[in-house]
Amino acid sequence: MKTNIGISPKNLTHIVAALTSVLSDEMTLYVKTRKAHWNVTGESFMELHKLFEAQYKQIEEDIDAVAERINKLGTKTIGTMNEFIKHSALKESPGKYHSSKDTLHELLKDHETVVRSLRKHIEDCSEKFKDAGTTDFLTGLMESHETTAWILRRYLS
Repeated sequence: MKTNIGISPKNLTHIVAALTSVLSDEMTLYVKTRKAHWNVTGESFMELHKLFEAQYKQIEEDIDAVAERINKLGTKTIGTMNEFIKHSALKESPGKYHSSKDTLHELLKDHETVVRSLRKHIEDCSEKFKDAGTTDFLTGLMESHETTAWILRRYLS
């Protein structure tokens, strides 16, 4: 059944493309945070292990919310690692296991990248595509990543 929610088909295509990019970044960040949780070592092992666990659990919830937002707009959601990697601005580090400090730096950089990307998508969804629902949704997601970036930045201060 065709979606008729007051957004033109052309704008829906652009919005879904933006959400697909967001979903792909979230999936990549989830995998990287999970890897950090599994491989953290050192003096602060348990504290960072628990921190990364809380973070990947939050990202997991966000992933589901983004995927469902895409579905609410009447489109199927991508779902393979190949597709996620293709659409993500974030890069993985296969075979590399960083120190705790370098892992914190990398995850901070990734969260900040996601925040910048979300800001652009928020502007587009609001001004170009006139989609208040997606604008509001992405704003909440951005605020969550800002909080995580702030927490990671505190560990590095």
